[in-house]
Amino acid sequence: MKVWNEAVRTYTSITNARWLILGVLVGIVSGIGAIIFFASIEGIKFLLLHEAAGLTLPAPAGEELFHTLQTSAYRPWLIPIFTTLVGLLSGWLTYKYMPETRYSGTDGTDAMIKNFHQQGGVMRPIVPLLKAGIAILNIATGGSAGREGPISLLGAGCGSWIAQKFNLSAKERRILLLAGAAGGLGAIFRAPLGGALTAVEVIYREDFEAEAILPAVISSVVSYSLFTLAFGTEPIFGIPHFTFTDPRELPFYAILAVVCAASGWFWIKTFTTVKYKIFWPMTDKLGFVWTMGFAGLLMGLIGWAFPQLLCGGYGWLELAILGKLTIGTMLAIIVGKAIATSIVLGSGISGGMFAPALFAGGLSGGIVGYAAHAYIPTIVTQPGAYVLVGMAAFFAGVANAPIGPMIMVCELTKGYGLLAPLMMASAITIVLARNFSLYENQVDNKFESPAHIQDTTINILEDLRVSDFYQPELVTTLEEGTSFHAITDIITDTNELYFPVRNHEDNITGILSVQNLRKVLFEDCLFDVLVAKDVAGKPVVVHPDDDLYTALMLFVDSGYGQIPVIDHDDPKKILGQLAREDVFAAYAKTLKELKKKE
Repeated sequence: MKVWNEAVRTYTSITNARWLILGVLVGIVSGIGAIIFFASIEGIKFLLLHEAAGLTLPAPAGEELFHTLQTSAYRPWLIPIFTTLVGLLSGWLTYKYMPETRYSGTDGTDAMIKNFHQQGGVMRPIVPLLKAGIAILNIATGGSAGREGPISLLGAGCGSWIAQKFNLSAKERRILLLAGAAGGLGAIFRAPLGGALTAVEVIYREDFEAEAILPAVISSVVSYSLFTLAFGTEPIFGIPHFTFTDPRELPFYAILAVVCAASGWFWIKTFTTVKYKIFWPMTDKLGFVWTMGFAGLLMGLIGWAFPQLLCGGYGWLELAILGKLTIGTMLAIIVGKAIATSIVLGSGISGGMFAPALFAGGLSGGIVGYAAHAYIPTIVTQPGAYVLVGMAAFFAGVANAPIGPMIMVCELTKGYGLLAPLMMASAITIVLARNFSLYENQVDNKFESPAHIQDTTINILEDLRVSDFYQPELVTTLEEGTSFHAITDIITDTNELYFPVRNHEDNITGILSVQNLRKVLFEDCLFDVLVAKDVAGKPVVVHPDDDLYTALMLFVDSGYGQIPVIDHDDPKKILGQLAREDVFAAYAKTLKELKKKE
């Protein structure tokens, strides 16, 4: 019992300890979700595309779960059947259970961003579950979309669900929302630090959510650890080790940044045109079901003719890194992938934009790298490195997230050999791409976010501590069983108006206010029947290191005029009482001092 009480005290009184515990919990749930999500996609894809349709799509070395020497009969005409059925099912589920998701933005990551800024971290559990389920079928049947958007939404949903179960505040719900998204990204990318940093920075264009870093990192590490227990610790790509050793390459990496910015503009322009000029009017006329069904059919026909556009495309990206794709093929895939992904996600079918964006960025970098290598092989000796740098630079530019993708690439390559060109290319791309964004619900910074509307005003009381203003003194306390008769005697012998009430274990279980006794003060028949426990209000305490804003909120919530101050290390020890007037006096004094300084 003592150990349990100490654990509870640590959880309730130490903020970082609480975030540590909650981060671990969110990481476990999101890690299990990531395992089921990834295994489902790979299993269904193997059965439908390989076994049924007879396709042999390249898979990156770290994700090749199913190996078979036998090739099934080639039946590519099944692809449009699969994708059409998925489109129709997606449309029906969207219409029936989550029509509001039409306005959620680009993909699951954008929906998470919107939830953070506008919905207080409250997410209906059915939404991420259905979105994840649809994404599994969409990607497994060949839909041009990524896993990262749905898994970030699924992880965010896990964080939101846990926060609601624990009755956490809106601020804490939003933080766990990001922790869940970090867990999903860290696991699916096998990049725990990059996943955590991406989750906390992608919600802003020029800022990041610093308070969420600790739970996001813990959640990502736990989720990643569970994921690697199931699928191993090998990175996604089986590639050689790349290093940057020749400063003469920097101009070529600068050119890469320009190409990535141009490619990013084309990518976003294509997506917004297809979504808002074609599929939104179509949805208004035909409804969700037929619109998404048509999009599924169109995607299937494109995939039948051009298999390189099916699914997420990491296998083709690995081939580009290894130098097995021509420049013309890479250029064709970039254009085709932009159109195919815009059809799938623009129609509303669930999937992620993250992987296709990395795909486009990697191939954009590959075009620059292999072109430069063809003309100046003595300087550009590792053109495959440009694919990796292009991935990070492209996503940094279109998502305004410079740190996370850069760290992800370092984790994918198991080293920091490309750190210098990664930093430079990402910085240039961000500057060039500053006027457009992949995610519609991003805001510039915290001051633009409805989630931080109260932070736009200066709260003087947040900088003041209870320890500097409460009155250290001996406080009169009552036992729960103290009779009404004894209470009246105590009141007459003291000037105090609020009395902490203790149980037999000496814990504070309530606060008795003299005002509580007014209704029964002259009821003589209750003198020996009524006890302190019967008339005490709820227990409210503060600690010396609490800020006065927290104390003021407790005064407002409880209606008390005094609140006992208890020792952090010994919750049974009362150090004194903080009066409501002390808070007002501190506010007035500090405000006067600030005006003098001005």
